[in-house]
Amino acid sequence: MGKILVMKLVMISSLLVLNCCSSIQVNPRRVLQGNETDRQALLAIKDQIQHDPNQVTSSWNDTLHFCLWHGVTCSRRHRQRVTKLELDSLELVGSISPYIGNLSFLRKLDLENNSFTHHIPPQIGHLHRLKVLSLNNNSLSGSIPPNISNCFQLITLDLAFNILVGKIPPQLSSLSKLAYFNLQKNNLTGEIPHSLGNLSSLEIFGSTFNSLEGRIPSSLCQLQKLKILYFGQNRLSGIFPSCIFNLSGIIEFEISGNQLQGSLPSNLGFNPKLETFSIGGNQFTGAIPLSISNATNLVWLEFGSNNLTGRVPNVKNLQYLTTFSVSDNNLGSGKHGDLSFFSELINASQLSVFDFGYNNFGGALPTSISNLSTSLQILGIGVNILHGSIPIGLGNLVNLRLLSLGHNSFTNSIPNDIGKISGLQKLFLNNNELSGRIPSTLANLTLLTLLQLQENNLEGSIPPTLGNYRWLLELGLSGNNLNGTIPPQVIGLSSLSTVLALQRNQFTGSLPTEIGKLKNLGALDVSNNMLSGELPSSLGSCESLEALYLDGNFFSGSIPSSMKDLRGIQYLDLSRNNLSGEIPQFFEWFGNLKNLNLSFNQFWGVVPTGGIFKNATASSVAGNTRLCGGVATLRLPVCKPNESKGGGGLSRRMKLLISLVSGFSLLGFVVVLSLFLLGKKRKEAKSSNLGNSFLQVSYATLLKATVGFSSTNLIGVGAFGSVYKGILAEDRVVVAVKVFNMLHRGASKSFISECEALRNIRHRNLVKIVTACSSTDFSGNDFKALVYEFMDNGSLEEWLHPSTKAEEVIEAPKTLSLVQRLDISLDVASALDYLHNHCETPIVHCDLKPSNVLLDSDMTGHVSDFGLSRFLKDPTPSVSGNQSSSIGIKGTVGYAAPEYGMGGDVSTYGDVYSFGILLLEMFTGKKPTDHMFSDNLNLHNYVKAALPGRTLEISEPLLQGTINVVEAHRHNSVRVEKTEECLALILGIGIACSVESPTNRMDISDVVSELQSIRRNLLC
Repeated sequence: MGKILVMKLVMISSLLVLNCCSSIQVNPRRVLQGNETDRQALLAIKDQIQHDPNQVTSSWNDTLHFCLWHGVTCSRRHRQRVTKLELDSLELVGSISPYIGNLSFLRKLDLENNSFTHHIPPQIGHLHRLKVLSLNNNSLSGSIPPNISNCFQLITLDLAFNILVGKIPPQLSSLSKLAYFNLQKNNLTGEIPHSLGNLSSLEIFGSTFNSLEGRIPSSLCQLQKLKILYFGQNRLSGIFPSCIFNLSGIIEFEISGNQLQGSLPSNLGFNPKLETFSIGGNQFTGAIPLSISNATNLVWLEFGSNNLTGRVPNVKNLQYLTTFSVSDNNLGSGKHGDLSFFSELINASQLSVFDFGYNNFGGALPTSISNLSTSLQILGIGVNILHGSIPIGLGNLVNLRLLSLGHNSFTNSIPNDIGKISGLQKLFLNNNELSGRIPSTLANLTLLTLLQLQENNLEGSIPPTLGNYRWLLELGLSGNNLNGTIPPQVIGLSSLSTVLALQRNQFTGSLPTEIGKLKNLGALDVSNNMLSGELPSSLGSCESLEALYLDGNFFSGSIPSSMKDLRGIQYLDLSRNNLSGEIPQFFEWFGNLKNLNLSFNQFWGVVPTGGIFKNATASSVAGNTRLCGGVATLRLPVCKPNESKGGGGLSRRMKLLISLVSGFSLLGFVVVLSLFLLGKKRKEAKSSNLGNSFLQVSYATLLKATVGFSSTNLIGVGAFGSVYKGILAEDRVVVAVKVFNMLHRGASKSFISECEALRNIRHRNLVKIVTACSSTDFSGNDFKALVYEFMDNGSLEEWLHPSTKAEEVIEAPKTLSLVQRLDISLDVASALDYLHNHCETPIVHCDLKPSNVLLDSDMTGHVSDFGLSRFLKDPTPSVSGNQSSSIGIKGTVGYAAPEYGMGGDVSTYGDVYSFGILLLEMFTGKKPTDHMFSDNLNLHNYVKAALPGRTLEISEPLLQGTINVVEAHRHNSVRVEKTEECLALILGIGIACSVESPTNRMDISDVVSELQSIRRNLLC
């Protein structure tokens, strides 16, 4: 709906200002002298444009008269003064020069659809002749200058689609000629000024998608010329002034997504001109007025998500409707006749959205459903009290994309002709009383992304032809009477990425090995069936699983070792089977596991005590009579020294003893050899640049801590060395040991840089250094290492792009929620703010990227790897001349600021650029080096081109899935819109940070403030 509203605003704005700014073009044949004030002002404006991909301002020079410059229009009167400056849609990057105020004869200023940043210069208030000010669709920040009110000739003021903050200045009420006022998609707060009721000429007022609050002033009832009013998606509250409903000239009225109260007047003056009426997502009560039938030109009618009651009045005259939604109210009586309005919509030949779900409508679904418009794309009927058969004829609605019939009491079979709706993407038939077999015709719906048939009385087997679904993300068949084996074609649908629910049926046979194709699936439930055989080892390939329920079957054998690769698992239930063998110790390593149920099987041996097993309420092993040990609260018998593991062979203790003997023998040999080599080649240890701030450790200590720098302990490889997990013997502290490859050119310098950077800095979002080592190994070679606090959840890179993770890392799950991503981005921004603005000498990191952001057990982000960092001599960062050295600074391709690639000096702006790219990557799932980015397309331009209308389209697929699940429940529509709004704001920050011009990037302290504000808005 947002796109449609914006398009209408732009079209009407164009009509309003078509003739308001006419002036006489200069004859190019004349030799003009021009006005020097205007020429100097234009050149100053040009100087603030850092990037012009079309080079339209290249002609702005002294060889041509400025009246001939692109976008400049002059008048013959007043000595050829500039009257229009039209530089819209040119992809310009920069800021608006305050010298704009010197163009004192300017009547039209149009800079829309560019990438201008920073504040709107208050000098615009000097333009007393200005009639059109259009700055929409840029990245302007700061507040709206109150002195714009001095532009008393203004007819159009368009500031939409920026990141403006603060309140709407009440001084703007003096703009008596203002007809078009658009503030949509900003971050404005505060109340709507009462004084705006004085804008007697106002025809269009748009302020959707802000954070405006408080009551809507009744003074707006004075706006008798008002035609379009958009106040949606704010925080407005209180009783809505009913007099506004009766403004006779209203054509479009949209106040959805607020907290407004009151009832709709029974005599509401719906006029025949009205085209849009949207009040959804508020707290309105009472009935829908009968007078709605007078609005014969209505196109968009939306009452959803309120507390309306009663019947839907006659809508027969509304033949131009494209959207009709009354969902999520208390409409209907639960009896026959509630849907009498249904057949009246047959006249609406362009109807695209028809949603009356989540109400109390009763009776049978009218057969006239088949006569609805073939333009219909969304039909929402779910969560009502409807009964009887689903009428035949739905197949006539050939353009349906979503059909929701769930949570009713429909009986009999699923109509075969649903299979004719070839473009259907989401089908909800769940929670009814449907019976019979799953129609084979459903296999024709090859574009389905979601199919929910659960909680019915369906029988027979699953048609193998359902394996034709190549786009299916979620399949629900649970709670039926389905039987037979699970078809490999269905359980091997690699597109499934959210839920596969097959529980509570009567499936038999084994779990097909094709299950390993579900690499992106989040939840799998086959519990309470009659499945048997061993668990397939291919289960370990389902690496994205967060929930796995296999309980209540007849599975036998041991738990396959491949399940150690289920790194993101949170809920695992294997109870009530015939599984045997020892409980695998790798369950201890699953850092995100919240519940583990192994009860009532045939497991034997020792119960582990680490990880999930520490919490007896989160793990269950009841009903396994041959288990011993574990935490005390389990009250299991103590394991005996010679306890067998169930199948004969050596006891656990015996094997442990043999291992210890072998280990000590090997250790003795290593010690003798080490002493011999040290006697010949040992050198005096070099002192660390960390000075006495940290206790230095020896090479031998680190060798022992990492088990000889074993590959099994390797957790990462970087440009200058490798990182190992280790345990310091003295206090058993788990650490990460970064060993520098001294054969690599620059490794020694990187070690020194990192030591210097970490010497005196302390922040919760910086990786904590434990100690350092600058010495020699047993062969006399230089050895340098840094020891850091170990981060349990690895790097951000591993979470964003799991396929790039080392196979040895078990703990890290593979999914991050929207809030987690926002928190981590705030952690990184806070760290940069500390480095840039709160250290004694500002520090530039120079290599910010996902692999250098580490996550602890609480998922808190920590910036690491200061091997390329630089100190700034001047505490005030600038683009040039204040760094210690920029020689060799390259960073990482895709994240390094463009000025670095051209030999530019190190600055804090470079880190901000890297952060901007990091932010875009976190929320789109796209690496800046993705193969899709070539020629002039990069991650920055890709996101910018999609904002604001296609936020969900470009967002990370897992975030889309989360939002789509919420969207399926209409009562959460406001929450979905808030989530989408927050995503747009976050991506907007990423765009503002990664602009090409360094000085036009956001300050990192402003980034922190903006992200904190977004987080508060998202969680409130």
